Amino acid sequence: MDATSALKSDHAVLDALLRRNSTPPKLLDDPAPDDAALAAMFATAVRVPDHGAVRPWRFHVIRADARFALGELFVKALHRRDPNADTRDEVKERSRPLRAPLIVAVCAEIVPDNPKVPPVEQIASTSAAIQTLMLAANAMGFGAIWLTGANARDAGVKAAFGLADKDEIVGFVYMGTPTGDIPDKPRPDPAGLVSEWTGA
Repeated sequence: MDATSALKSDHAVLDALLRRNSTPPKLLDDPAPDDAALAAMFATAVRVPDHGAVRPWRFHVIRADARFALGELFVKALHRRDPNADTRDEVKERSRPLRAPLIVAVCAEIVPDNPKVPPVEQIASTSAAIQTLMLAANAMGFGAIWLTGANARDAGVKAAFGLADKDEIVGFVYMGTPTGDIPDKPRPDPAGLVSEWTGA
């Protein structure tokens, strides 16, 4: 029995981690997580490592008609990036938030000039919150995928979520109920990524 099989057979949590997969947006449909399910997910997300108790994470739930508003925000961002963008590009941006019934924009409100907790650690903590949020969604039977792209880095989009230039949108987590088989992808053999350091 290899290590992966042993972990699967003995540990339910490790089994869930080994089965973790992103659900493509085209496979996400209603029902979306309701308020009770979201509350449970967020309760797990705020238990991630957080050096100095900075608590940089902010979660913005986007659903129903707010998805259309987000699409219009993306179109404005598109024209800031490319004033010559055509109608086809507009349609693509406008439709992005409609690919799933619910989105959570996960942001890092950076506490600057913290001598013990630099921005990279605050963003790392927020990334851990996203991963935990997605694992909780999977555990409750929902699909999720973490997406970023140019819109996550756009100053106007960031401002719409109350963020300053120093802050970051670390990801848009699209959620819903999977409507089909979730494709897996080849995973690397961790043995090729691990080494033992024994000193200089």
